[in-house]
Amino acid sequence: MNELNRIEKMIGKDKLKLIENTSILIVGIGGVGGSSLEMLARCGVKNIIIVDFDYFEETNLNRQILSLRTNIGKSKVLEAKKRVNLINKNINVTCINIKLGEEIEGIVPKTDYIIDACDDVLAKVSLVKYAVKNNVKIISCCGTGNRLKPELLTITNIWKTEYDPLAKKLRSCLRKENINYKLPVVCSLEKPLITSKDTIGSVALVPNAAGILLASYVINDILR
Repeated sequence: MNELNRIEKMIGKDKLKLIENTSILIVGIGGVGGSSLEMLARCGVKNIIIVDFDYFEETNLNRQILSLRTNIGKSKVLEAKKRVNLINKNINVTCINIKLGEEIEGIVPKTDYIIDACDDVLAKVSLVKYAVKNNVKIISCCGTGNRLKPELLTITNIWKTEYDPLAKKLRSCLRKENINYKLPVVCSLEKPLITSKDTIGSVALVPNAAGILLASYVINDILR
């Protein structure tokens, strides 16, 4: 018996092979992306590319599943790789320690899926443009800060979101680029509790649930 035996019992060997052979890019390994990474690793994905330029800080401890007292000040992608390989030593994790901007081509390897878990609008737009151009499936996460209720998270498309300042900015940028792609997104139906531009509150419940929904979307799409 191995770590994937119970998954195989549910979906069968052939579908498990589909999951194992799929390549997934995660951009942003914070509260949302860290949880997505954890779920994908435990679901059997064996080819994962992770992108993040940041280092763990003490303020991450309240919500980021990868954040520990022992890794404060350390690279998020390198610490994430260590954790993933403690779960399954056979997972191939490619670490890219950069801040993505307008240029994606040539920076990230070819992949089957993109999970956009970053909070930079420019990077989000670039990822959508890259995905559309290269026929790569993508799902993005909208804002999870200033919210308390994970049960109000949903999966929809970017043009149907409400109460979300990040989604509003993303829609505006996509319109300027003449991109009408129905981008799948995880977003919250909860109105933000704080609306101040310079203060973003957070609690572990919502970003981690959002990360699980992103991973669930990808895994179930592979199985379809």
